[in-house]
Amino acid sequence: MTRWSFRHVCALLSVLFLLAACAEEAADPVATEPAGEETVATVDTEDGGTEATEATDTPDTATETGAATATETAGDADAEEGPIRMGAVLDITGPGANLGGPERDTLQLLTEQINAAGGVDGREVELDIRDNQSREDEAATQLTSLLQEEVDIILGASRTGPSLAMRPLAEQAEVPMISLAANQAIVDGSEWVFKTAQNDRVVIEKIVAYMETQGWETVGLARDASAFGEGVADLFRDVSGNADIVAVEERFATDATEFTAQMVSLRSAGADVNVIWGIPPAAATATQAYRDLGLDTPLMHSHGIGNQVFLEVAGPAAEGVVFPIGRLLVADELGDDDPQKEVITTFVADYQEAYGAPPSTFAGHAYDAFQLAVQAFGEVGTDPAAVRDYLETAELTGISGVFQMSPEDHSGLTSDALVIVEVAGGDWTLAADQPDGS
Repeated sequence: MTRWSFRHVCALLSVLFLLAACAEEAADPVATEPAGEETVATVDTEDGGTEATEATDTPDTATETGAATATETAGDADAEEGPIRMGAVLDITGPGANLGGPERDTLQLLTEQINAAGGVDGREVELDIRDNQSREDEAATQLTSLLQEEVDIILGASRTGPSLAMRPLAEQAEVPMISLAANQAIVDGSEWVFKTAQNDRVVIEKIVAYMETQGWETVGLARDASAFGEGVADLFRDVSGNADIVAVEERFATDATEFTAQMVSLRSAGADVNVIWGIPPAAATATQAYRDLGLDTPLMHSHGIGNQVFLEVAGPAAEGVVFPIGRLLVADELGDDDPQKEVITTFVADYQEAYGAPPSTFAGHAYDAFQLAVQAFGEVGTDPAAVRDYLETAELTGISGVFQMSPEDHSGLTSDALVIVEVAGGDWTLAADQPDGS
């Protein structure tokens, strides 16, 4: 949209005076200038100079066209100058706080780093972070506010539910959005929404592949009742091709603290392996309840437990838990030929220096979203449609994996982005048995 400034008004007045002069000359019987002779007008440019606008048709029509073109050009220049504005809507408080907190810290760190290095093509990055309080309605409210502020891109939310609440608003506004959450429904069929956490489907593909290495055929499932856990049982059936793979499915609230009933149900089902699908602290407390019942059936988790909060809350109960997740937690065990090793180890060192603690896997999701956005801005500027088009085929060696976006896949990661990690000695380590492709 053209922005009218004092310069532009002056330029338009100049053109109008020129038109009046041309009209007088055309009416003068002694005027010898032929109609249609080239007329040149000048308008102020953004650098304080002047720009010539040629008229090649009749004086009035061509001059008006030249003025409009010059004004539009100035407006376009305005749009591509000044700071780049990023908006982020994160779960900083509430049940998702242990996800949103590290994501906020990561975005602030990266913004400081890129601005210290000169910004994006000389343009400073401005970051506006909002707390959705881990609520879907608040996520929509905060996104609406950011859209009114005309941000160039939206990052977030931290979890699936708030991300799904934000999706239609971003699509309606036609502003690119990169979610940090997992459920594939966030991006399925969307033109404007992308994401950086591994899809729940590829996580289940890795779990099923690991089950095959262990000879396990059935699963007892206790899952988060929020959107993060929605559809997980069906994905197990679809991925495995076994309609009977899920022996039992139990649910718990994201902020639940009592899990005895669900764990008793898992014990009664007698599956080959049990899977708790949630995030800390609930997932950690559920693990304690599982151990308290004396269950010796192998226990797996989703990729939602990849932070220190899980280890601290679960304590000794976490010992022996295995789960698929990105390579961040086991960066020191990666081979030198791993394409992600350098980017991960550099990020870990920078984050550790800035905050005195290692980053969680959720911090990695924020890192990847920020880098994808900056990469797009550096290549195509801040025009929303151009950024969207760029992201749709973007490639990035990031923290969560090696991204290869496509029109059909706005997540860009396969199960190869995941490894099987085990909790041993109160810390993360690569599991001994890795499925093919890990």
